[in-house]
Amino acid sequence: MLLTTLIFLPVVFALVVAALPEEKWVRPVSFVLSLGHFAATCLLFWRFNPASSALQLVEKHAWVPTFGVNYFVGIDGISFWLVILSAFLTPLAVLGSWTAIEKKVRAFHICLFLLLSATMGTFLAVDAILFYAFFEASLIPMYLMIGVWGGSRRLYATMKFFIYTMAGSLFMLLAIIALIFMTQEQMGQMSASVLDFYNLDVPFVAGDFLNTQTLLFFAFSLAFAIKVPMFPVHTWLPDAHVEAPTPGSVILAAVMLKMGTYGFMRFVLPIFPEASEYFAWFFMLLGVVGIVYGALVAMVQPDIKKLVAYSSVSHMGYVMLGLFAMNLYGTTGGYYQMLNHGISTGALFLLVGMIYERTHTRQISEYGGLAKAAPIYTIAFLIVTFSSIAVPLTNGFIGEFLILLGTFEANRWFAGVAVLGVILGAVYMLWAVKRIFFGPRGKALGHYEEESLDINGREIAVLIPLVILIFWMGLFPSDFLNWSKASLDNLVQNRTHYELKLEE
Repeated sequence: MLLTTLIFLPVVFALVVAALPEEKWVRPVSFVLSLGHFAATCLLFWRFNPASSALQLVEKHAWVPTFGVNYFVGIDGISFWLVILSAFLTPLAVLGSWTAIEKKVRAFHICLFLLLSATMGTFLAVDAILFYAFFEASLIPMYLMIGVWGGSRRLYATMKFFIYTMAGSLFMLLAIIALIFMTQEQMGQMSASVLDFYNLDVPFVAGDFLNTQTLLFFAFSLAFAIKVPMFPVHTWLPDAHVEAPTPGSVILAAVMLKMGTYGFMRFVLPIFPEASEYFAWFFMLLGVVGIVYGALVAMVQPDIKKLVAYSSVSHMGYVMLGLFAMNLYGTTGGYYQMLNHGISTGALFLLVGMIYERTHTRQISEYGGLAKAAPIYTIAFLIVTFSSIAVPLTNGFIGEFLILLGTFEANRWFAGVAVLGVILGAVYMLWAVKRIFFGPRGKALGHYEEESLDINGREIAVLIPLVILIFWMGLFPSDFLNWSKASLDNLVQNRTHYELKLEE
């Protein structure tokens, strides 16, 4: 019952928050409850066997047996760290939004817990319809978080976010229904189990774009590419990030984008191996275009939050490049970069939110001289920046190095372009650091005494775990990758006949 508890405990917490007699208790109670959920998630370290690639801690109950739909959840090395990451970041988002959310505080924290429940369900579902239900359910609380607590253009951003992701998901739903009927044809009974989908013989004809496997491959890929988001279906992301409140941006960047890359690993690559290999060049091309495009557009952004948002487009391009390199180096690097991006970009959005609360502007041109006014903040920002641009000894270096290694093995031209993205990433981040922290004192700092601008104890407490992880993941990557190695090996080595067994 551990996985079910992890999925639905946040719903119970949302009800607890709703029942609190006074709103002043919402923040401290929510923080304690989210810490409790993270502690429960840490039980996985004792219950999960990293040496096995099998699906573990499985729970299965009939839901709609007529159509072979079950409440079917389990965990393997691919979903393991994504579950941990989701639970880890939620208490930090609560603590980080302590003063950022001023209206309807109770409702905001209810949305945060419901979003956590949906993300947990997405990463743990083994039934395709159950996965789809959680995948879509995550849109609702995020829609409300941006639409109610967002900036001046929040309604435009929420509509764009919802329409983009919903439209892509409908194609995935049609593809899931088609696979369910294929299980009836090939296995004698309907099943929505992903494990049964892996055993289907989905017809593929190279060069024929209307064959079954290619159509289903692109139906799934469109839904997940929008969620990643990949170039050119990325345009909803900068608007959503700019208008979202700080904790919304943290969860959106660090967790929700990973639903897309996780979907490629759980559904697209193993269910459609021939189409994945045949069209790998296309997704690698989109990946490198996204890397360079995201970096170039980030370079000219006047708004620091929009700069970080476009950096996400660039970084997630690396993830997709690694996954479609179709080798162990690339896949391992892509998976590790998913975790790295969650840590570094989540920290960047928290840092942007902290200074915005003080100056009420995100315009880079209005800053300058912040290093003298806020030295602790400056050090934290520099560390996270080094992680983001993949400086050695930080987590970002390990992920990008493995991705480039795998890409070089698969296609040297794409690897060469991806290296250009590394250089451009350093340019736009370090140039932003120069303009914000150094030079003459900017207009945004004019009304503040120097000592009042630096971060306080609560904000330091939010950043310390993230900074520790940046160096821990950079210096000792095996401490993290060993938990997923068996599953990643299974995904790559058995790509054409992928099988995810149940733990005996």
